[in-house]
Amino acid sequence: MVSSAVFLALLIYRPVSVEERVEVLTLDYRFHLRNLILKPAQPQDTLIVAIDEKSLREFGRWPWNRELMAELVNGIIAMEPKILAVDIFFAEPESAKSDMALGEAFSRAGEKIVLAMTFDELVDASDESPEVPDQIIDSAFLKIENTTRMHPVIAEKALPVIQEIAQGRVFGHVNSHPDLDGKLRWEILYLAYGDEIFPSLALQAARVYLGVTQDEMVIAGDKGIRLGQEYFIPADRRGRLLINYYGKEGTFRFISAADILRKKIRPEEVNGRIVLLGTSAIATYDMKNTPFSANMPGVEKNATVIENILHHSLLRKSIGYVEIAVILLTGIMTGFFLPRLNALKGALLSFALFSGYVLAVQFLFTSMNLWVNFVYPAANIIMIAVAVTVAKYFFEERKSREIRAMFSSYVSPKIVETLISNPEKAKLGGDRKMVTVLFSDIKGFTSLSEKRPPEEVVEILNEYFKEMADIIFRWDGTLDKFVGDEIMAFWGAPADQPNHAELALRCALHMEDSLARMQDKWRREGKEMLDCGIGINTGEVIIGNIGAAGKKMDYTVIGDHVNLAARVEKLTRDYQAKILITEFTMEHIRTSDGTTMFGHYTLNERDTVKVKGRQREIKIFELKGLAHERSQTK
Repeated sequence: MVSSAVFLALLIYRPVSVEERVEVLTLDYRFHLRNLILKPAQPQDTLIVAIDEKSLREFGRWPWNRELMAELVNGIIAMEPKILAVDIFFAEPESAKSDMALGEAFSRAGEKIVLAMTFDELVDASDESPEVPDQIIDSAFLKIENTTRMHPVIAEKALPVIQEIAQGRVFGHVNSHPDLDGKLRWEILYLAYGDEIFPSLALQAARVYLGVTQDEMVIAGDKGIRLGQEYFIPADRRGRLLINYYGKEGTFRFISAADILRKKIRPEEVNGRIVLLGTSAIATYDMKNTPFSANMPGVEKNATVIENILHHSLLRKSIGYVEIAVILLTGIMTGFFLPRLNALKGALLSFALFSGYVLAVQFLFTSMNLWVNFVYPAANIIMIAVAVTVAKYFFEERKSREIRAMFSSYVSPKIVETLISNPEKAKLGGDRKMVTVLFSDIKGFTSLSEKRPPEEVVEILNEYFKEMADIIFRWDGTLDKFVGDEIMAFWGAPADQPNHAELALRCALHMEDSLARMQDKWRREGKEMLDCGIGINTGEVIIGNIGAAGKKMDYTVIGDHVNLAARVEKLTRDYQAKILITEFTMEHIRTSDGTTMFGHYTLNERDTVKVKGRQREIKIFELKGLAHERSQTK
């Protein structure tokens, strides 16, 4: 839960470096995916008259003479648009004649005109309260509710439009502030200057188009802006709206200013629509970097905001409840299930949670225009998955080393690998299991040790024990211990072996055959020869690590059936037999039709005996391999 707590804290604090460099990139991908799923139709109510490359070629370089601008404005107004929003600044005088001509063109249009104004030096706080120019004061908000939670962007300097053009006009600012990565994603719907708050050009144009009066445009605290009774525009406490871009540049219909001036446009193409007049030529330097493009004309950004407002296609940023629920839920699920699942299932669960959140985030954005934070919940899923995977890796590595160290001297490498792959089978605590136990003891070892030098005895013993241990491992047995000249081994643990009795018998035959070859070798070398007897029994035993904790522990089996195997081995001397097995082992190798599970041997009942420690007599059988099979190996 540490990871979840960290990402919850980040979600609440929302560091700018993450929000405006990482999270916003995921928002950009959501825009692109949305347009792949369902590309928005070209807006029909709003069009742009652009001073484009064609216009500059035909009418000269920018900026144009204001008499030419007046002719352009008159040409647009003559086609009777609903409003004309002019996204061009007129902050410096040109000449009395040209300035007056443009001012008169705007005056003839009357209330249809909304002009752009701009401010310089946007800040978060200011100690100064500059005087507001007379020509823009009537464009400020008249009603503001609950100012305590507002924290608007503040302008320290205004760049007013010259009086000849500004007289009686409605203004909206065109200031913007890109995110840290340079992309423009937010519209500053209002900003503060002096004691007043001014709307943006797009907001003012939407108000005029809707016929909403200035006093019906109300700032509702940190919630947003009301335009009359039907329109509410959500905004954050800084007065910003998340722009819902429809695509790259050219999404809106553009009309070249040259075509207006040349009278090549039919009036019905403009009549009743919102027209924005602005620049799109590269030389005019009014290009914006957006999620779709690095070269969107600023006038098209304003057209986008107007369309967002008029068609209620407004993006909203989640306040965090969805993200908190996802972080907590996925944190609990991954924290609980991943440690209990194997690597593949854990990876599938993590991928399912991550993919599910990706799809949910995109669905909310595409269908509900909701921007849900992606980075923190997704990173929490990944972080927990990686942490649990790494922890499991090191834990399983340590467990593997423990298993290898514990069993490598007991069992064959194949069994060790099986236990590492399935560590639950390597239960080290006490347990009851059905196993087959084999005891092998050297006959006449005492006389041998008395007749031969100790060095020779040890050399022969080591050669004998090595060969027998290799054979036990070859038949997947567990080598329990060497006790003097005695070998103890068993099958059926720690890994499950359904054919444990058969494996023990095959191992015994192999041991007998190998000892015969060793005897031939010792005879040729003039050494004393060893002979052995093997006793085998099958039954339920107690198995586990037994000994003094922290001092000496052995993985071994104990119980009545272990003792029985040892006593049967002693009987090999009395019956002059190499291998004796009990009736309990016989039952495990006999099939339902009375035959046994494997061939190439003889198995004869030798006697019914009573052994020490048991009330009931048991049958013993002698096992002999056929001569031509004695060289058989696994």
